[in-house]
Amino acid sequence: MNMLRSEETTLLLGQNKKVFNPSEVNLAATVLDQACRVILVTAPTAGSGTTVSAISLAKQLAQAARGRVLLVDADPSANGLSTQLGLAGDPGLFELLLSDAREELLEECALQLPDMPFEVLPLGQPSPSAGRFTVEDMQQVLALLGSHYRFVVIDSEAVYAGNSALGLASMVDGVVLVIRAEMTRWETAQAALERLRQADARLLGAVFNGRRYYMPQWLYNLL
Repeated sequence: MNMLRSEETTLLLGQNKKVFNPSEVNLAATVLDQACRVILVTAPTAGSGTTVSAISLAKQLAQAARGRVLLVDADPSANGLSTQLGLAGDPGLFELLLSDAREELLEECALQLPDMPFEVLPLGQPSPSAGRFTVEDMQQVLALLGSHYRFVVIDSEAVYAGNSALGLASMVDGVVLVIRAEMTRWETAQAALERLRQADARLLGAVFNGRRYYMPQWLYNLL
């Protein structure tokens, strides 16, 4: 998984469509240099490796920064982060959004899993009988998370999978876009980037995920 900085993302998605060499610069180091606390990880389309990228970023931030790091599942898809970690039945984000005692509930919902240097907030269970949450509810929850953790990494659904990614993108401090090698079309990536910009998102960089090397890396370095 290769990380690209924001200026390299612009080149990658530019009109000339030239494929630039992915940056080996750690995206976590770029985030550490900016006033970011809450970071959204999304992709143009589903299946791009957003969850793997979010876990990797959370791990790198936990190892590079002082303070607690929280990974939040905000992807309602059937195979999201909570399902992959066996936490699909645990309370989490949905319960926080609808709670009147969020401070206390956060301590119960945020889980420290074995062998992970960060905590995890599962998606939780939507409850129609408890009512619907508002944009203000989400803003308040994000502010709460940002006040308790040095970094909050949100694993979101894809831009073209629903409306939640764009809504969250306008509330967070920065967005990381995951691009799947040999799967994400240039036109789709460009359109997703434009939609994020229209949502007033702050793009920190991109993850060029799943790149295949058809020759040894040392040969690529000589090209």
